[in-house]
Amino acid sequence: MKHKIAIFLAGIFFSLVGLTPVLQAASDQDLSAKQQGIVTIAAFTAKGDLERLKTALNEGLDAGLTVNEIKEILVQMYAYCGFPRSLNGINTFMSVMKEREAKGIKDELGREASPLPAGKSSIELGTEVQTSLIGAPASGAIYTFAPAIDEFLKGHLFGDIFGRDNLDFQSREIATISALASINGVNNQLRSHFNVGLNVGLTEAQLRSLITVLEMRVGKQEADNATGVLNNVKGSLLIP
Repeated sequence: MKHKIAIFLAGIFFSLVGLTPVLQAASDQDLSAKQQGIVTIAAFTAKGDLERLKTALNEGLDAGLTVNEIKEILVQMYAYCGFPRSLNGINTFMSVMKEREAKGIKDELGREASPLPAGKSSIELGTEVQTSLIGAPASGAIYTFAPAIDEFLKGHLFGDIFGRDNLDFQSREIATISALASINGVNNQLRSHFNVGLNVGLTEAQLRSLITVLEMRVGKQEADNATGVLNNVKGSLLIP
C-alpha cells in the first residue's frame, strides 16, 4: 500500500515539474514589473492624482525604471492629457527624487535620447514613425478638414516625441494606453492605440495584464471600459 502511495505521489511530482515550463510561458505573457510601473505612472498623471502618482513613481524606480525613462513618460503625457498634468507630474517626480536622495537612495539616471536623424525634418521622421506604428499611412477626413492637426501629429508627436529613442515603442504605447484608459470620453483613441500596441509587438495577454493593473491600482470603472474597448478590437481583428 505504501509503495502504491509513493508511486502516486511521485507521479504528481513529475506532472507538476512537467507543467513548470508551461506555467512559466504563461507568466511571460504578463507585463514586467517595469512595465506595470509605466501603467500606474501614466494613469495617475492623466488623472491628476498626485498622491497616488508619488507612490507609483517610487515603485517604478524600485522596479528598475531609470530616472530618464520616467522623465520621458511624464513628458510624453502632455500630448495626451495636457501640459498642466504633465507639469504637475514632473514637479511630483522632482519631489520624489529629492526625498529619495535625502534617504541616500541612488537611482540609475539612464541614457539621454540620441539626436534626431540629421538631414531629416521632424515631419519626415514623424511620417515614418506614424506609418510604422499604425501599419499604413495615416488618412481620413479629419486630416483634410484640419490639415494643421495632421502636421502637428506627424511633426511633433511622432517626430519630436516618439522619435526620441530612450523609450521604446512598446513602453510608449503602454503609457499612452494607460493614460487614455484613465480619461473619460476618448474610447476612439484608446481603440486606435490598442491596435498600435498590437502592431508594435504587445500581445493580447500583455494588454489584458495592463487592464488588470488598472483594475487593481486605478479603478474598476476604468478597467471595465478598457476591457470593452479591447474586446471590440479583438473581435474586429479576429485575434486568436
